[in-house]
Amino acid sequence: MSQFKIGESKVIESRESQDGTMIRRRRVSLDGKHRFTTYERIERPGLMIRKRSGAREAFSRDKMASAVRTSVGKYFNSDADVQSVIDRVEDEIYALGKEEIPSKVIGETILSVLSDTNEMAYVRFVSVFREFKTLEELEKSIAEQRERMKAKKAEASKEK
Repeated sequence: MSQFKIGESKVIESRESQDGTMIRRRRVSLDGKHRFTTYERIERPGLMIRKRSGAREAFSRDKMASAVRTSVGKYFNSDADVQSVIDRVEDEIYALGKEEIPSKVIGETILSVLSDTNEMAYVRFVSVFREFKTLEELEKSIAEQRERMKAKKAEASKEK
């Protein structure tokens, strides 16, 4: 397969994602031999993360996605499900409106989103994130998750 530059192509189809945060473009090389897809995502303002050690680093969606995939990715049916979690976490982090946030806030936000989306992924992530040392700590977290789920179901049935 010969190589070509992305600049040497034309767009044949564009679609916006359902949530409006990304554009998918189908492209074809100018010679018509190669088709490919590009994704355009809205660039957000810079955000700094303060690590537990006190070090600071730029927020990286890719790094967060990699961490979630590595730790709990097997509990999801598809990469699209994982991306949905990452999208929600990123939205919540930027909604805080701060230029710098502690890494702990990202972890807690991931837990919050997992709590709503996948119980097993939540349990796995919380056990590592909170560094449980005993079964009692894990059992307490599971009991808290069960209570959250009961409250959520009760609220949902009231809305019907």
